[in-house]
Amino acid sequence: MKKVKVGLQPIVSKINLPTVLKSTILPGDYTESLVIATQVGEIYYIRNEEIRTFLDIRSQIIELGSNGGYDERGLLGLAFHPDFYYNGLFYLHYSAADTQGPGALSNSFEPNPCDPGTLNLSWKNRETQYDHVNTVEEWMLQSNGQPRKRRTLLNVRRPFSNHNGVNSLNFSPETGKLVLTTGDGGSGYDPFNLSQDDMEIAGKIIEIDVVMQTSIDNPPIVSRFDELPTPIQETLTVMAKGVRNISGISYQRFYNQYIKYAGNVGQDLVESIFSFVDYTSIPVTQLIQASLMGSELDQEGLVNFGWRAWEGAFLTSFISDCSDNQSLDEKTIAYYKEAVKTSVKRIQPLISYFHQEPRPDKFGGTALTGVQPYMGNKIPDLTGSVVFTDLARKGDSESPARGVLAYTRARLDGKLNDFSEIHTDYPFGSQSAYYVSLGTTIDQTRHYLGVYRSMKVTDYNLGTVFEIV
Repeated sequence: MKKVKVGLQPIVSKINLPTVLKSTILPGDYTESLVIATQVGEIYYIRNEEIRTFLDIRSQIIELGSNGGYDERGLLGLAFHPDFYYNGLFYLHYSAADTQGPGALSNSFEPNPCDPGTLNLSWKNRETQYDHVNTVEEWMLQSNGQPRKRRTLLNVRRPFSNHNGVNSLNFSPETGKLVLTTGDGGSGYDPFNLSQDDMEIAGKIIEIDVVMQTSIDNPPIVSRFDELPTPIQETLTVMAKGVRNISGISYQRFYNQYIKYAGNVGQDLVESIFSFVDYTSIPVTQLIQASLMGSELDQEGLVNFGWRAWEGAFLTSFISDCSDNQSLDEKTIAYYKEAVKTSVKRIQPLISYFHQEPRPDKFGGTALTGVQPYMGNKIPDLTGSVVFTDLARKGDSESPARGVLAYTRARLDGKLNDFSEIHTDYPFGSQSAYYVSLGTTIDQTRHYLGVYRSMKVTDYNLGTVFEIV
């Protein structure tokens, strides 16, 4: 693919970790504003090149960084209703304060094909053995300019601290529904196989019909769909499963339909971007009915990314020492039977790139942090392409960390596509520069990049948001 070079133009700096970058037109305005949500719970907007506070919920966010500073919890998602300009409605997804638990397992997890007990774990004693609670809320910007919470849509108990997703709320331009992307629950290798279990909320892409009124403004804390009250169940449909950890879902208009993109973070081997056009979204009530009846529900058209048995296009493996040569490692298939079962049900990724990349013209990555179509014309070589970001390039451990900006293009034949790095010579100097988020204007003609100088959420005010030019 063609080599592309861009510039980075700073918009705002010295902010906390910018997890979500969104654009909207505020009620009473005539021009679009960039809205920045930080992991610690601040939401800002940019107007006339000045940063202003939209909402501050830091007191409602769980205490972050207690384990050495690194944390994947916090303010995870922000989405504005398609009619936000008129109704003032917006939605938040965050890890709630005062919900800290001990976690679902006392030890770190790794599957062992020689020990079947490690392959068939179940999440027991969920009301006491969990890490935290994530909540999805509906808010309204009032006529006096002050936001207020209207209701809670979901309270979801999470087994581990990681894999909560990021940029996890978006509205579908096809259905008008709120789309929630949930990670597999965390740890590694999805110990309880939550991502493939139809009753588990973890590891799914869920559509929420926010138009339906349920009269339940604060639903119970749950981890499974069948634990929800029926009125809440009736607002939910599942559009995808087999998710490990995902940086939201984005939409690219293609004639009279939309291509959907989702970047699934890998385990040890590979990062993958999935794309699809057609899908069948299954009502949660149907999934529950089939489970109660012990019947097999027809899931034709339901998107399945394949995790935990598949890591992108590859069988999920784990590294074990070679018994006859300690200097070598060998990869062992972790979930062979599950891989066979899901092999024909899953979709293939659009692209994959390795953590240890053997191809000389490619880069080794760490974790996908954003996927956004580019429909502008100011960077002609990128028009119609799909831009994505990786947290940090795999490379010399002695050098400062550097994120990666890259692009690919839509492909409708289902085959693995090519991709290429987008080069920038911005002078980050001797400090690290992790690429933590990617955003776009409403019409997808301008892109924004969130950069942080540390991997620790407790290292404050090290963030910069750039426009890609």
